[in-house]
Amino acid sequence: MNRLPHRWPLHWQIISALFIGLATGHILGPENRSIPVFGFAGDLFLRALKMVIVPLIASSIITGIAGLGSSKSIGRLFTRTFGWYMLTSLLAILLGLLLVNAFQPGLVDGVPVGEKMGLSELDPVTSAKISGKGANDLANILMRMIPENPVGAAAEGKILPLIVFCLMVGAALNALPEKLSAPQCRFWESLFQVMMKITGWVIKTAPIGIFGLITMVTATNGLEALGPLAKYAAIVLAALLGHVFITLPLLLWFTSRISAVKHYKAMLPALVTAFSTRSSSATLPLTINCVEEEVGVSNRVSSFVLPLGATINMDGTALYECIAALFIAQAYGVVLGPLDQFLVVITALLASIGAAGIPAAGLVMIAIILDTVGLPLEGVGLILAIDPLLDMCRTSVNVLSDSCGAAVVAVKEGETGLYKN
Repeated sequence: MNRLPHRWPLHWQIISALFIGLATGHILGPENRSIPVFGFAGDLFLRALKMVIVPLIASSIITGIAGLGSSKSIGRLFTRTFGWYMLTSLLAILLGLLLVNAFQPGLVDGVPVGEKMGLSELDPVTSAKISGKGANDLANILMRMIPENPVGAAAEGKILPLIVFCLMVGAALNALPEKLSAPQCRFWESLFQVMMKITGWVIKTAPIGIFGLITMVTATNGLEALGPLAKYAAIVLAALLGHVFITLPLLLWFTSRISAVKHYKAMLPALVTAFSTRSSSATLPLTINCVEEEVGVSNRVSSFVLPLGATINMDGTALYECIAALFIAQAYGVVLGPLDQFLVVITALLASIGAAGIPAAGLVMIAIILDTVGLPLEGVGLILAIDPLLDMCRTSVNVLSDSCGAAVVAVKEGETGLYKN
């Protein structure tokens, strides 16, 4: 009996769907009556993506924070690790914010590209509500981070207050005796695994959804509608490269006198694996091996820092989320003021903590940020086609930052003899 051929990797399925959708849309043209069918397939995918957001983010954050451990002996180790991760994520987000504001990929000759790429025009009330914030709204923004009713916030899709509440729940479980916290931890871990499974099913339908979306956009607006994606992708890649070759090397040297060249060379096998698998979690065993065998970090540090990093440290994902959110806002013709962009930065930072280390998890996080600033989820459709390639790149950056954190913490903990191999 002949064996069935191995399934294509998902990223190749998505890339193939992109090109097939381009060809199909070009052949059909705008007058074909079947175009709404393709749009329907894309809309179904987006609705399924939105369906998993609340339970996935809640279970992911609570499980991750509750699993950190509350022993006082690891307090110093946790403080240094968490501080590194928050610093690098924040710097990555700010770099993305700088480039997306400087080059504005969502505009062509000053005109928003949303209509050309098939987005529905925002109604004036929604547009004014998004871009009309002033300085007096800062207190309201901070106030909304604390939900009066966490269940109501979840039901209404108010993600930012839900994230804050889940962080508090995870911290509280950490502070309770194991006898009291264990049942809750088992529940949230079980729910997280269930949502990971459902999210995996949804992501597997991405080729169909992308095929439908790209076919509709191409048939309606022509191939030139996808031109702005190249500029958007170039800005994301430029920001990722800037973080890898400027931000992280400077931090490594000035905090611990570590040579980025030596570190990157030691981590090359893990980075290649992260690029191909698009999963920091799947790469974790190899990351630990490289950090311990090639860098020389002790198991005490690596076994704490790296699993924690795979859970809460997503430099590349946070940077990408920020650029994608502002690109979508620009495409809609919405001007996000300083306070709106501050909200994007804070949400990207918090959302990156809860991002699952699986392929395409960033798409779920993007939906969270769009919801926070009031933009339609439909905007995710703009970036689906190019996401697989960018996902490979940002996953490698995520893993690299994790490993840098392990090396820095090892130096701060007094370990010597690093990079002797």
